[in-house]
Amino acid sequence: MSAGAQAHGWNGPSRRRIPRYRVQAPLDVTVLRSGIPDTVPGRSVNLCERGIAAMLAAELKPGEAVGVEVWLPQAQDSLRTRALVRYQDQLRCGMEFVGLSAEQRAAIRDWAGQSKVETELEVGRPPAVPPQSHDSSPDASAPNQPDSTNRKGHGRAWAILLVVAIVLFAGFWWRWSRGWQELESGLPNHELASAQKPPVQVPTEVMERLLVHKVDPDYPPAARQAKLRGLIAVDVVVGRDGSVVEMRPLNGPEVLARSAMEALRWWRFEPYRVNGEPVVSETTIAMEFKP
Repeated sequence: MSAGAQAHGWNGPSRRRIPRYRVQAPLDVTVLRSGIPDTVPGRSVNLCERGIAAMLAAELKPGEAVGVEVWLPQAQDSLRTRALVRYQDQLRCGMEFVGLSAEQRAAIRDWAGQSKVETELEVGRPPAVPPQSHDSSPDASAPNQPDSTNRKGHGRAWAILLVVAIVLFAGFWWRWSRGWQELESGLPNHELASAQKPPVQVPTEVMERLLVHKVDPDYPPAARQAKLRGLIAVDVVVGRDGSVVEMRPLNGPEVLARSAMEALRWWRFEPYRVNGEPVVSETTIAMEFKP
């Protein structure tokens, strides 16, 4: 499937070769729009070594390049990687990982093994049917039941499979609805908490001492060809949890500003505290670009 395909789902037989693990975990999806990063919260539905399906608080477009950060249960660190949006159906989104390292793939397998998570059944694959004898002689067919009895047995088996599938789907739907309600109920509270107080202005040198995770920016090929260089200043708002929640470039070429913000969205700080309480803070961070 191409990156720009407007796929809304797959109703044919499953073609999966890598198991998908059912997991409901909080995640953030960051997409650049008009040069400004927009972070969309959500909750995962399933996960594999090639991609992730999730319910998001906003719609994305198939073909968009995004950053994904997911907090798996019982995992020590969050999983951070880039991805391409492969399909979008209302608030459900499927994303294919791009550049996932061998260590990250191994971490997913280790996490699944340690957590003993359930793998999804592959839709459209018929159950195995025991081979039947092709001997039509009366002596060979005598010990077996009549064909009508076999048909009734198959009918009961299919009915049992249908009931089990309905029960599994109902349980999954209930868990998804409950998780999504929790997500929706949490969004207004987060917005309200962010709007209660304006960000506290913090000097750059003070905020740099609180930095716990840093990602260096990439030098864009277009900027290298144009031999662009300079110091890009970005106004950054850091949330109470130490993550970068807002950014605004203050100067420089747009191509360099985008690269700077793409790196800054992965930065993490210790929360800035006032009277012992974490607060939303605002500072200015400069990044130097040179060929």
